[in-house]
Amino acid sequence: MALSKMSDLRELSTEEIETEIQQLKRELFDLRFQQATRQTVNPHEFKHRRHKIAQLMTLQHERSRQS
Repeated sequence: MALSKMSDLRELSTEEIETEIQQLKRELFDLRFQQATRQTVNPHEFKHRRHKIAQLMTLQHERSRQS
């Protein structure tokens, strides 16, 4: 899974951004839970999820400042 680009994310609506953030936070929680229970987890998945959350939150903040 490659890191997403901001140009792709800018096409999302505000509601889609909010739901995507919530979904990614849940996935990150699940990854931490899997790691804590010693299940096999790819370490790069943490970075990918955190990076995409940061991108979406940046985009959300930019849109809130424009309004």
